[in-house]
Amino acid sequence: MKILLLQDAEWRKKGPHQQHHLMELLSLRGHQIKVIGFDQLWREENGSFISKRIVDKDISRFYKGSKVTFIRPLFLKIPLIDCISYLFSSQIEVKRQISDFKPDVIIGFSSIISNLWGAIYANNEKIPYIYYWYDIVHTLNVPKLYKPIAILLEKIIINKSSSVIVINEALKDYIINFGANPSITKVIPGGIDQERFNPERLDFDLLRCEFGFSDRDIVLFFMGWIYEFSGLDRVITELFKSGESASKIKLLIVGEGDYYPRLKALVKGYGLEDRVKLTGKRPYEDIPKLIATSDICLLPAIDNEVMRYIVPIKMYEYLAMHKLVISTKLMGIMKEFGQHNGVIYVDRPEDIIYCVLQLDNEHVNLYQEHAKDFIKFYDWNLIVIRFENILKYLVKEK
Repeated sequence: MKILLLQDAEWRKKGPHQQHHLMELLSLRGHQIKVIGFDQLWREENGSFISKRIVDKDISRFYKGSKVTFIRPLFLKIPLIDCISYLFSSQIEVKRQISDFKPDVIIGFSSIISNLWGAIYANNEKIPYIYYWYDIVHTLNVPKLYKPIAILLEKIIINKSSSVIVINEALKDYIINFGANPSITKVIPGGIDQERFNPERLDFDLLRCEFGFSDRDIVLFFMGWIYEFSGLDRVITELFKSGESASKIKLLIVGEGDYYPRLKALVKGYGLEDRVKLTGKRPYEDIPKLIATSDICLLPAIDNEVMRYIVPIKMYEYLAMHKLVISTKLMGIMKEFGQHNGVIYVDRPEDIIYCVLQLDNEHVNLYQEHAKDFIKFYDWNLIVIRFENILKYLVKEK
């Protein structure tokens, strides 16, 4: 199949997200993949006010031998004008690829601008269009002023979709209430690469030493984009307040984001540099060994509209390394993982420190076994076959 994927993000700079795993694995299964995307991180770079159209071929980020072509249409690097210019340039690019590439199916991943054109032109050309949600775009990436417009456009796209795919049951309930047809709405969960995330292949004692952690320390781990609502500031503050009673608890944070500088300042202000390690962004290849350094992994997010219905892919990766996970009570997480599957739930981010202090080795080992049993059914190699079968069915039925 020829697959055209649309997302309002830079394919090469973030991830891996669901689309990276699925598209690279589909490429290895013989399908041709093209991606149209936008550079939402252009402010991090210097240079001209014009970002010229680029075509980058044979990209293989996470699976050796996969080949993805990424196309970034021209846009103007001026705040707000960037999205407006991309609105028109992505329209041109979508039409061009439908004409030249002749895709069998078009997939829009948790975006609005390019997805709108994809849905419209897919309908015009009788091409199956899939709208794939792994988060709620209008709650996360859209300025408040434009949120009503974003919601309206999302509903138009949903109405024009041949199929709507979400990553968990809570998000399915949300999008059906949002207007999706239940009969065409399906759940394809996130997954993990079993070979890459294999705790038996890593010497975690050596890795702990690299960060100055001893075998007596209780190491907590978080990875991902750091937002204000990630809850890490509350965890760090509670760690500071707990004083000597929590002296053995250490925190390793991997990632960057809008709130990262303020988090660094908080750690310095509390004098916790020896107990809270912030690594910044690290290569994906390092993630399994970084998780391996920990005893317990965290998802301390505040329960808001952004986080309530989603399941970050890091949850599967934590469990794949057979780690106990402590998460705040988020609807999507609780519905996906339930009880006795490696996850403990707390009401607030700051409750995590108290929860850790109540655990003993027996409890930790039990939850680790639960994680091991649960995650074996979430292999990307199995999930991609389910996804491929959906694509084949839609193409056959068109």
